[in-house]
Amino acid sequence: MSRERLLAISARRFARGGFEATSMRDIAGEAGMLAGSMYYHFPSKNELIAAVYQSGVAEIGAAVDAAVARVRTPWSRLEAACVAHLDSLLSDKAHAAVMTADLSRLDARLRRRLVVMRDGYEKRFAELVAALPLPAATDRTLWRLQLLGALNWTPTWYRPGGKSPAAIAHALVAALR
Repeated sequence: MSRERLLAISARRFARGGFEATSMRDIAGEAGMLAGSMYYHFPSKNELIAAVYQSGVAEIGAAVDAAVARVRTPWSRLEAACVAHLDSLLSDKAHAAVMTADLSRLDARLRRRLVVMRDGYEKRFAELVAALPLPAATDRTLWRLQLLGALNWTPTWYRPGGKSPAAIAHALVAALR
Protein backbone atom coordinates (compact mmCIF):
# COMPACT_ATOMS: atom_id res chain seq x y z
CA MET A 1 0.00 0.00 0.00
CA SER A 2 1.50 3.30 -1.07
CA ARG A 3 1.49 6.30 1.23
CA GLU A 4 -0.34 8.33 -1.45
CA ARG A 5 -3.16 5.78 -1.68
CA LEU A 6 -3.45 5.69 2.09
CA LEU A 7 -3.64 9.50 2.17
CA ALA A 8 -6.33 9.45 -0.53
CA ILE A 9 -8.45 6.92 1.37
CA SER A 10 -7.94 8.84 4.62
CA ALA A 11 -8.91 12.13 2.97
CA ARG A 12 -12.12 10.59 1.60
CA ARG A 13 -13.01 9.12 5.00
CA PHE A 14 -12.22 12.34 6.88
CA ALA A 15 -14.14 14.45 4.34
CA ARG A 16 -17.21 12.19 4.65
CA GLY A 17 -17.28 11.43 8.34
CA GLY A 18 -15.07 14.01 10.01
CA PHE A 19 -11.82 13.53 11.87
CA GLU A 20 -13.30 12.31 15.14
CA ALA A 21 -15.73 9.81 13.64
CA THR A 22 -13.11 8.17 11.41
CA SER A 23 -10.86 5.60 13.01
CA MET A 24 -7.54 4.18 11.88
CA ARG A 25 -9.38 0.84 11.72
CA ASP A 26 -11.95 2.31 9.28
CA ILE A 27 -9.21 3.56 7.01
CA ALA A 28 -7.21 0.34 7.24
CA GLY A 29 -10.32 -1.69 6.41
CA GLU A 30 -11.00 0.32 3.27
CA ALA A 31 -7.33 0.05 2.33
CA GLY A 32 -7.42 -3.73 2.78
CA MET A 33 -4.81 -3.78 5.51
CA LEU A 34 -4.62 -4.48 9.22
CA ALA A 35 -5.12 -1.47 11.49
CA GLY A 36 -1.69 -2.00 13.02
CA SER A 37 -0.10 -1.71 9.58
CA MET A 38 -1.21 1.91 9.40
CA TYR A 39 1.35 2.74 12.05
CA TYR A 40 4.15 1.79 9.68
CA HIS A 41 3.23 4.87 7.63
CA PHE A 42 1.87 7.15 10.37
CA PRO A 43 2.82 6.88 14.05
CA SER A 44 -0.57 8.26 15.16
CA LYS A 45 -3.94 9.38 13.90
CA ASN A 46 -2.86 12.98 14.51
CA GLU A 47 0.11 12.50 12.18
CA LEU A 48 -2.22 11.02 9.57
CA ILE A 49 -4.63 13.95 9.88
CA ALA A 50 -1.72 16.40 9.56
CA ALA A 51 -0.43 14.61 6.44
CA VAL A 52 -3.90 14.65 4.83
CA TYR A 53 -4.35 18.30 5.71
CA GLN A 54 -0.93 19.17 4.29
CA SER A 55 -1.87 17.37 1.06
CA GLY A 56 -5.07 19.43 0.91
CA VAL A 57 -3.14 22.66 1.39
CA ALA A 58 -0.74 21.67 -1.39
CA GLU A 59 -3.57 20.57 -3.73
CA ILE A 60 -5.75 23.64 -3.42
CA GLY A 61 -2.73 25.97 -3.15
CA ALA A 62 -1.33 24.71 -6.45
CA ALA A 63 -4.72 25.18 -8.14
CA VAL A 64 -5.02 28.76 -6.87
CA ASP A 65 -1.42 29.62 -7.76
CA ALA A 66 -1.87 28.32 -11.32
CA ALA A 67 -5.12 30.25 -11.78
CA VAL A 68 -3.75 33.52 -10.44
CA ALA A 69 -0.61 33.28 -12.59
CA ARG A 70 -2.74 33.55 -15.76
CA VAL A 71 -4.29 36.97 -14.99
CA ARG A 72 -2.94 40.40 -14.09
CA THR A 73 -5.51 42.84 -12.70
CA PRO A 74 -6.27 42.74 -8.96
CA TRP A 75 -9.97 41.91 -9.32
CA SER A 76 -9.42 39.27 -12.00
CA ARG A 77 -6.65 37.67 -9.89
CA LEU A 78 -9.01 37.46 -6.91
CA GLU A 79 -11.80 36.01 -9.04
CA ALA A 80 -9.42 33.44 -10.55
CA ALA A 81 -8.31 32.43 -7.05
CA CYS A 82 -11.93 32.08 -5.93
CA VAL A 83 -12.85 29.99 -8.96
CA ALA A 84 -9.87 27.67 -8.39
CA HIS A 85 -10.69 27.43 -4.69
CA LEU A 86 -14.31 26.48 -5.41
CA ASP A 87 -13.35 24.13 -8.25
CA SER A 88 -11.15 22.26 -5.79
CA LEU A 89 -13.80 22.13 -3.09
CA LEU A 90 -16.68 21.15 -5.36
CA SER A 91 -14.96 18.67 -7.65
CA ASP A 92 -14.94 15.94 -5.01
CA LYS A 93 -11.30 16.44 -4.17
CA ALA A 94 -11.32 15.08 -0.66
CA HIS A 95 -7.96 16.57 0.30
CA ALA A 96 -9.24 20.06 -0.40
CA ALA A 97 -12.51 19.37 1.42
CA VAL A 98 -10.57 18.38 4.53
CA MET A 99 -9.11 21.90 4.61
CA THR A 100 -12.51 23.38 5.37
CA ALA A 101 -13.26 20.99 8.23
CA ASP A 102 -14.04 22.26 11.72
CA LEU A 103 -10.82 22.02 13.70
CA SER A 104 -12.23 23.18 17.03
CA ARG A 105 -12.53 19.73 18.63
CA LEU A 106 -9.08 18.49 17.72
CA ASP A 107 -6.20 18.20 20.16
CA ALA A 108 -4.81 21.71 20.77
CA ARG A 109 -1.31 20.93 19.42
CA LEU A 110 -2.70 19.31 16.28
CA ARG A 111 -5.12 22.19 15.80
CA ARG A 112 -2.24 24.70 16.00
CA ARG A 113 -0.29 22.73 13.36
CA LEU A 114 -3.26 22.68 11.01
CA VAL A 115 -4.06 26.37 11.57
CA VAL A 116 -0.47 27.25 10.64
CA MET A 117 -0.91 25.29 7.39
CA ARG A 118 -4.29 26.91 6.72
CA ASP A 119 -2.90 30.37 7.43
CA GLY A 120 -0.07 29.69 4.98
CA TYR A 121 -2.64 28.89 2.31
CA GLU A 122 -4.84 31.87 3.17
CA LYS A 123 -1.85 34.21 2.91
CA ARG A 124 -2.47 34.06 -0.85
CA PHE A 125 -5.88 35.61 -0.31
CA ALA A 126 -4.51 38.21 2.10
CA GLU A 127 -2.08 39.33 -0.61
CA LEU A 128 -4.79 39.35 -3.28
CA VAL A 129 -7.12 41.42 -1.07
CA ALA A 130 -4.27 43.79 -0.14
CA ALA A 131 -3.87 44.59 -3.85
CA LEU A 132 -7.55 45.50 -4.35
CA PRO A 133 -8.63 49.13 -4.73
CA LEU A 134 -11.03 49.01 -1.76
CA PRO A 135 -12.20 52.08 0.17
CA ALA A 136 -9.67 53.17 2.80
CA ALA A 137 -12.02 52.39 5.71
CA THR A 138 -12.40 48.75 4.62
CA ASP A 139 -11.20 46.20 7.14
CA ARG A 140 -9.37 43.96 4.67
CA THR A 141 -9.00 41.12 7.15
CA LEU A 142 -12.74 40.90 7.76
CA TRP A 143 -13.43 41.37 4.05
CA ARG A 144 -11.14 38.43 3.24
CA LEU A 145 -12.56 36.23 6.00
CA GLN A 146 -16.09 36.97 4.81
CA LEU A 147 -15.15 35.92 1.29
CA LEU A 148 -13.36 32.75 2.41
CA GLY A 149 -16.22 31.90 4.76
CA ALA A 150 -18.72 32.14 1.91
CA LEU A 151 -16.49 30.09 -0.39
CA ASN A 152 -15.83 27.42 2.22
CA TRP A 153 -19.52 27.09 3.08
CA THR A 154 -20.51 26.48 -0.55
CA PRO A 155 -20.04 22.66 -0.42
CA THR A 156 -22.80 22.51 2.22
CA TRP A 157 -25.47 23.82 -0.10
CA TYR A 158 -24.04 23.26 -3.58
CA ARG A 159 -25.82 20.78 -5.86
CA PRO A 160 -24.25 19.53 -9.10
CA GLY A 161 -26.18 20.76 -12.10
CA GLY A 162 -26.80 24.16 -10.55
CA LYS A 163 -24.63 27.20 -11.03
CA SER A 164 -21.03 26.41 -11.92
CA PRO A 165 -18.24 26.99 -9.40
CA ALA A 166 -17.02 29.84 -11.64
CA ALA A 167 -20.47 31.52 -11.66
CA ILE A 168 -20.70 31.22 -7.87
CA ALA A 169 -17.20 32.61 -7.36
CA HIS A 170 -17.85 35.54 -9.71
CA ALA A 171 -21.15 36.31 -7.95
CA LEU A 172 -19.53 36.26 -4.50
CA VAL A 173 -16.77 38.61 -5.57
CA ALA A 174 -19.23 40.88 -7.36
CA ALA A 175 -21.41 41.08 -4.24
CA LEU A 176 -18.44 42.12 -2.10
CA ARG A 177 -17.09 44.47 -4.72
